[in-house]
Amino acid sequence: MILYNITYSVDADIEAEWINWMKQSHIPNVLKTGRFEGYKFLRLLNEEADTNGVTYALQFFAQTIGDLESYLSTEAPALQKAHMDKYGSRFVAFRTLLEEI
Repeated sequence: MILYNITYSVDADIEAEWINWMKQSHIPNVLKTGRFEGYKFLRLLNEEADTNGVTYALQFFAQTIGDLESYLSTEAPALQKAHMDKYGSRFVAFRTLLEEI
């Protein structure tokens, strides 16, 4: 199992709208690609007091690295662009890949 983790720091003033958009649009669109078996959407509870945003982790589960690579090369660019077009500089994201042992 391959875990594709995206960690987001989102401006607090758009948090509720962003969560709704993620749940209603972005996550369903990622799952429609057929590359992932499921997901988890998590909020960081031990946020540092001096941060400017709220931190979330979005985890998608792929059966193989090939499934993930196919997603990253074909579907991910358009989905990431839609996210950027909607929220611009109101969030930052970084991605990590993990393998279940």
